Amino acid sequence: MDYSNIIWAFVWFIVLGAAMGAMLALASKIFAIKVDSRVEKIVSVLPAANCGGCGYAGCEALAVAIAKGDAPPNACTAGGLETAQAVAEIMGVPAVAPRRMRAQVMCSGTQGKARLKYNYSGPMDCNVAMKLAGGDKLCPYGCIGHGTCMAACKFGAIDIKDGVAVVDYKRCRGCGVCASACPKHVIKLVPYESDHWVSCNSTDDGKMTRSYCDVGCIACKLCEKVCEYDAIHVKNNLAEIDYSKCTSCGKCVLKCPRKIILHSRDPRAKTA
Repeated sequence: MDYSNIIWAFVWFIVLGAAMGAMLALASKIFAIKVDSRVEKIVSVLPAANCGGCGYAGCEALAVAIAKGDAPPNACTAGGLETAQAVAEIMGVPAVAPRRMRAQVMCSGTQGKARLKYNYSGPMDCNVAMKLAGGDKLCPYGCIGHGTCMAACKFGAIDIKDGVAVVDYKRCRGCGVCASACPKHVIKLVPYESDHWVSCNSTDDGKMTRSYCDVGCIACKLCEKVCEYDAIHVKNNLAEIDYSKCTSCGKCVLKCPRKIILHSRDPRAKTA
């Protein structure tokens, strides 16, 4: 029996296989996506919270952006100074400390102070409650208090007390995820070291605000008039502090007739 045809076919298969393998190996080198070795190193020093506070989908996406030069080494808001220094060292550039921020809930409408439209009975989710006439509180700007921000926080820095969210400053990383999650936009980022804030979010006029809340800002401008540093102004019926000018003198706190300009050491601030 003649096996030569079978042998030759086998040989050709080997030759073709070797040729195809060589072509694939060459193609893999030509079309290979080069991965910056710094990306893995940057990922290793990031907090791995994947909170999205930096504006990117997660820590790896941020690491890629930093390596490309699309994001600064101190872009990780959750990591703070230590992370910024570690990333800067990997990138071979001077470290620039990020300004530490913290989340602050701009609402004093706790139970008994904010009037209700109805008694809510449903899932503890602010977005769900919003679908029922904007939530159970008459104030269209106040904290709904059902914990959507608390669920969104990766660091366990938010709790709900008396129907209003409160922030634990020691745990807060200033990532801003809670602010993005809040359907009422009640949570703002303020400089971590700031002592004062206006604990109200209403932009209605004073008469309307009084009708649904016992402690809302009535835009009386007394705080604005007493400030010697031009650090607080009433804009759109709501007092706002310019933290670049504020000296924490506390005169606005004493002057406010509604007592809604709070100090971080004030028991009414109710930090978690």
